[in-house]
Amino acid sequence: MTDPDNTGENPVGKTTGAPGGDAHSQPLTPPPYPPPLPPSPPPIVPADAGHALEIGRTHFPPVGSPNGPVGVYVHEFDIGYLIYAGYPVHEDPNSPPPCPGGSNVVISKADGEVTFLPNYPIESAVEFYHRLQRPSTP
Repeated sequence: MTDPDNTGENPVGKTTGAPGGDAHSQPLTPPPYPPPLPPSPPPIVPADAGHALEIGRTHFPPVGSPNGPVGVYVHEFDIGYLIYAGYPVHEDPNSPPPCPGGSNVVISKADGEVTFLPNYPIESAVEFYHRLQRPSTP
């Protein structure tokens, strides 16, 4: 092989740094940061139970969809609205539900914040939400 630089080194495996430059070239400039995301809109505070139900429906599958609810309902309580789905009664009451799980949604009367809760019965869900909002202090 020939030594094009006349340095006496073997040119095989020789690195030259940045493309098209010498070993002391500056690194390439990184691309600019992406623009910041626009701020999310503030939560909507429901005016009444019907308005809360309208907001809450967006968090459930459409009524009547396969394995979906037969209805979406609202339960108003002192500090919020509990939105929950109703599912059809099974032919065999001792059989487990076809799709266990799911969640309830609570929309705060104070600020419209949406909170997802386990699929508890109504009174248990309300009690659980109260504990989340007013945790006990040891």
